[in-house]
Amino acid sequence: MSIRAIILLILIGIGRLGFAQEISQDGQRITGLFPGISFERFASQIESKTEFRFYFDEKALSETQVNISAKENTLSQILTGIFEGSEFRFFIDERKRVFITQGAPLDNSLNPDFFKTLEDQQTLDSLQRQKDIDRVYSRNKLYILGETNPSKTGTATLRGNITSLENGTPVNGAIVFEKINYTRAISNDKGNYEIKLPTGRHVLFIQNLGGFVEQRQINLVGDGILDISIEENIISLSEVTISSEKMSNIGRPEMGVQKLNIASMKKIPAVLGEVDVIRSILTLPGVQTVGEASVGFNVRGGAADQNLILYNHSTIYNPSHLFGLFSAFNPDLVESVDLYKAGVPVKYGGRLSSVLNVNGKYGNPDKVTVRGGIGLLTGRLSVDGPLGPNTSFSLGARSTYSDWLLKILEENTDFQNGAANFYDFDLHFSQKIGQKNVLRFNGYGSRDRFRFDPDTTFQYQNQNFNLGWTHYFNEKLEMEVVLGRDSYEFGIEGRDNPSNAYNFGFEIKQNFAKANFRYELDERHTLQFGINALQYQLSPGSIAPEGPESIVVPKTVSQEQAFETSIFLGDDFEVNDKITVNYGARYVFYSFVGPNTVNIYQEGVPRTPASLIGERTYGSGETIQSYSGPEFRISGRYAINNISSVKLGYNTNRQFIHLLTNNAAIAPTDIWKLSDPHIKPQWGDQISLGYYRNFKVDKYEFSVEAYHRNMRNLIDFRSGAVLILNEALEQSVLNTDGRAYGAEFLLRKNQGKLSGWVSYTYSRSLLRTAAAETAEKINNGEWYPSNFDQPHNVVLVTNYAWSRRFSTSLLGNYSTGRPITLPVAKFNYGGSERVYFSERNAYRIPDYFRLDFSMNIEGNHKVRKLAHSSWSIGVYNLLGRRNPYSVYFTPVNGVLKGYQLSIFAEPIPFITYNFRF
Repeated sequence: MSIRAIILLILIGIGRLGFAQEISQDGQRITGLFPGISFERFASQIESKTEFRFYFDEKALSETQVNISAKENTLSQILTGIFEGSEFRFFIDERKRVFITQGAPLDNSLNPDFFKTLEDQQTLDSLQRQKDIDRVYSRNKLYILGETNPSKTGTATLRGNITSLENGTPVNGAIVFEKINYTRAISNDKGNYEIKLPTGRHVLFIQNLGGFVEQRQINLVGDGILDISIEENIISLSEVTISSEKMSNIGRPEMGVQKLNIASMKKIPAVLGEVDVIRSILTLPGVQTVGEASVGFNVRGGAADQNLILYNHSTIYNPSHLFGLFSAFNPDLVESVDLYKAGVPVKYGGRLSSVLNVNGKYGNPDKVTVRGGIGLLTGRLSVDGPLGPNTSFSLGARSTYSDWLLKILEENTDFQNGAANFYDFDLHFSQKIGQKNVLRFNGYGSRDRFRFDPDTTFQYQNQNFNLGWTHYFNEKLEMEVVLGRDSYEFGIEGRDNPSNAYNFGFEIKQNFAKANFRYELDERHTLQFGINALQYQLSPGSIAPEGPESIVVPKTVSQEQAFETSIFLGDDFEVNDKITVNYGARYVFYSFVGPNTVNIYQEGVPRTPASLIGERTYGSGETIQSYSGPEFRISGRYAINNISSVKLGYNTNRQFIHLLTNNAAIAPTDIWKLSDPHIKPQWGDQISLGYYRNFKVDKYEFSVEAYHRNMRNLIDFRSGAVLILNEALEQSVLNTDGRAYGAEFLLRKNQGKLSGWVSYTYSRSLLRTAAAETAEKINNGEWYPSNFDQPHNVVLVTNYAWSRRFSTSLLGNYSTGRPITLPVAKFNYGGSERVYFSERNAYRIPDYFRLDFSMNIEGNHKVRKLAHSSWSIGVYNLLGRRNPYSVYFTPVNGVLKGYQLSIFAEPIPFITYNFRF
């Protein structure tokens, strides 16, 4: 060391030169030789031997070297010598936290209480203030994790739990990423993650999809645990932006998986300003709908009933309100959404096309939060928070209060004379018992009631509840057991004529039990296994007279009951750094049981009243028909390099429940039917191939997936089929095969003021009457388009952040018109005029195009304030296009005339006020 440096150190010890400011360090002195090492290593050595903790920008100090010898010097003296002549400054507080800044020292002209320890804080306000400080600096604190283990060299395992700092709930699908080795992990639905890293110093980046980036600096000595809380409003690092979706898109072996959180969904314009789960997934490639005001959605050419919709383990049969204008999920109580179009996890089954898993919130365990929103048509309110130690809850409700929307829909339609209302409520409860047990309760209920004219009223409702128990046996094995009950029912009250007044009802109930296990076999294998059991109880329909003057004859279709049980085993196998495979199998047992009476027909001829030769009655619990078989799931990823990968997947599925409908979309009057001796379970398989790549340091993401699906035992209907109150439905249905194929392209921009994505989907969905079907052959047994065959679909989603508080969003949607069967000629037969229709679905309604616009105005981003608010203002169907929902024909004065029905034929402005406090 030079004479000048020694003199400087002496002078600094007794005076101030303006380079730093020091608070008492309890006399702690440092002695040692630091010969030409990096500042990062210097800080690590000081932290390992003292109580000091450093906070600095690793990149800014990457070129700074330390070449100094210390003997009984204070840290302030040493740092002054290191930074002499540079632009770096430092500040040391009472808690021995060392903050390195560039250009100007950290301003310590704060309230004296600002840097007090938590123990010195006596009021709740002071506690919150201290927590705010810790949040700001925790990203640069060095965490020394694990204990040195001589038996292990080279790598160590880091585990932990990721929770939301806002509400304390586990964060599913967050990325934990280490940039140097390009090592990453994804948190599961419990918020747990596991990542393997070389021992030593690392910087971890953590992000929930749609949120801001967090970071943690760690010194990994051995296997360790690091729990992380993510704050939505934290300021992200300017030099690093990470999207969990794009990282997992390249790294995970599963294909066709899309994840959205509520922050992403808020940026998409929706009907009347309501954040909407179903409308959000419709912006993703491969997901389509047959038109506006449609309840269901179609995935990769599948029917709407081929989607399993789960809400915290419960099955939702009708996921909509107000005949499809709103989804059934209150956005304030939704944490995230997972859509599996392919690569469905082995623990899920029962549907052919997809699984939509909606994850609800369980509340903030630290403080009470109230949220709500007031729009032109709906209002909502929710509250969540702690109920005691280790206990949290969330409770919410939503409802309508106006029928004004129906008055501005398409002119001269029944909608304008109607009325509609709905409500839904949620209750989620979580209780942590010790370190190894968590109990959860979920309750959900909804009800819709509407009419298109004063004489006929429709109503339907969902009721769901379940109780779950999660137990952690050890670090490797965990178990989740869930028991629950789901129900869906609808009814129609017709009072057009007192003598014909009626009350019609339908109901389906299911009781279920699930036991899912996750076991980390070793560093390369993670096993999932378990058993699921399901009991169906279905009331196909009943009609009764309404009022004393009604002469309607009561009728009830026989109830149906069935049991479905499945066992499964899957493995996530990391073969090497390039190849990861996810494979597994399910075996499903299904039994259709009594009490019931089954019709018996002649073999080899169509099932008609003429071929009916008898019937057989079965007692309660007696097996009428059984089906069973395996389902296979396998998908693999090959990493070409750090920014691209290819994937290949294959899966099979079975479905034992069918939706009987003549509509392209789900309607409240549709009937569900269980597989029985005459109606076999649906079966399908799918093969998929995909390529994924990121560009310009992950600024852009591109993917393309191609797929082909085969389906058997689908249901179509004979001409003139009657579905409601039909005791012999097998006489009205046709056994049908299906196939679907297509390609999905996605280009996403993840960074910058302008973000969003554009997707293009080419998809075909075709049906053909099965060769073994002895009844009529639709279109002479040739392939024909299904009701939801829409070959071309383009979606554009853009969001421009003008500032942190103001952004604008634009959504454009184009799709091919869906198929339709049209009358093409008239002829005389038997002295009367008849209409000749084209082949099934030989024509199409006009193509669909819509443009939506919205502005999102946030309140200020102060962490500590009474209430946080935002406004959503925009226009749905900005161009006022009269997109057809359906085309129908009605005779007028003996002439058959065609009409086009448009639900939203005019631009619809909306404004919604959202608040949280």
